[in-house]
Amino acid sequence: MSEVLLAVVAGAVVGFFFSAIKLPLPAPPVISGIMGIVGIYLGGMAYQTMMTRFFS
Repeated sequence: MSEVLLAVVAGAVVGFFFSAIKLPLPAPPVISGIMGIVGIYLGGMAYQTMMTRFFS
């Protein structure tokens, strides 16, 4: 849980800094960015499941 909190704080600091110096935020559009992260996570979990189920 502390990793999640640190990630949120770091993201907020970066977002604040970029907005303060009038730069575009270094992030993809909200929905597509979130779905990309979810896809990466699900792919990683599928790999782990396949490796433990079929090759252990």
